[in-house]
Amino acid sequence: MIPELPLDQVRTLLAVVDEGTFDAAAAALHVTPSAVSQRVKALEQRTGRVLLVRTKPVRPTESGQVVVRFARQLARLERDAHAELGMSPEDGPARVSVAVNADSLATWFLTALAQVPQRPRICFELRREDQSRTAELLRDGRVMAAVTSSPDPVAGCSVRALGRMRYIAVAHPDFVALHLDGPLHEVLGDAPVMTFDRGDDLQDAFVRDVRAGAAGEPGGSATASTVRHAVPTSEGFVESVASGLGWGMVPEVQADPLLRVGRLVPLAPGRPVDIPLYWQQWKLDSPALAAVAAAVLATGAEALRT
Repeated sequence: MIPELPLDQVRTLLAVVDEGTFDAAAAALHVTPSAVSQRVKALEQRTGRVLLVRTKPVRPTESGQVVVRFARQLARLERDAHAELGMSPEDGPARVSVAVNADSLATWFLTALAQVPQRPRICFELRREDQSRTAELLRDGRVMAAVTSSPDPVAGCSVRALGRMRYIAVAHPDFVALHLDGPLHEVLGDAPVMTFDRGDDLQDAFVRDVRAGAAGEPGGSATASTVRHAVPTSEGFVESVASGLGWGMVPEVQADPLLRVGRLVPLAPGRPVDIPLYWQQWKLDSPALAAVAAAVLATGAEALRT
């Protein structure tokens, strides 16, 4: 017989994770810290797993993330049921939390949200994160859905393809004349480069690809220049490249207008980089989440390459 997960214990674990400490969770739940500790220990005994790392703030273990995700899904279902039964005391909007990468947010994703019907009312909570890391927010239950580069579904989630976001290597014409006078595979790795943050590997991967494509010169583990500027917004990144601060990989839709007026030039015509994007979401019968998913999938089909 599969042991049950008592709801009071599950909700207590979620409160501890959200509040960061046992004392703060006790205050939020209007119980004593001892009661919080006892409930968490009882849940760990019932599951046979350690669910929390007792640091400050506390952190859920991998098993704890599963229970936390279950608790958030349960809370979502409870709110939806209250709304459908007319039991919501404040008649507040449904809340849908989504993790999305900065480039999608700056180009097509807000257009998708604008297509979501507002009957019933929906409140969007967006978390900006690189597409290679958005699945982590989904995995630990901090968001209900995510735009991600991973086709492998997070446990308890479904995954559908959105399309491919195309990037092209570009720079300002004056930057090219100053820093890129020579064969691209020889000079690109030494030229100042723009990055989104320290985890941005797109430019490095392009340098490796260019070197691998050169006759007799493998890409290896090469990286872009040690002169690495970091601009953590999509719009700021594009403007920095267009201003001549460095070269960078820019989404095609953002680069096209600047290419037409001559503020940018392509560095390797015919060598774009396509990043597949996927929509992952909780397997949850939520009308609000279903409405958001439908709009995102439809808009993604129009805005992204197939």
